Amino acid sequence: MSEKKKFTMEFELKSSPRILYSFISEPNGLSQWFADDVTIRDHVYTFKWDDEEQKARLLSQKENKLVKFKWTDDEPHCYFEMEIVQDELTNDVALAITDFATDETLAERKQIWGNQIGYLLHVIGG
Repeated sequence: MSEKKKFTMEFELKSSPRILYSFISEPNGLSQWFADDVTIRDHVYTFKWDDEEQKARLLSQKENKLVKFKWTDDEPHCYFEMEIVQDELTNDVALAITDFATDETLAERKQIWGNQIGYLLHVIGG
């Protein structure tokens, strides 16, 4: 089994950081694009898709800036982060995704994130 390596993707979104932050940090916002249902208890988010359930601990968050999660069943060095990046000159807003994947699963992970961001764009009207 090959080791998971960090990768980053960036998606331009037509949204204010404040609105976007609610979609990446709050269970109600996350359940509109990231998972079918999201609940939170003691800083542990439970994400549900069809019959599958995964738990992630919230490692850190900065209001209107980023959220960082760690899947409870993942390797110790792995996490996933969604960071709102705003260009100081143009005020363009992007969402930078940091995640981990093996060489074998990298293309699939990138495709999954691309699909999820597509749902997010649809929800926020971007």
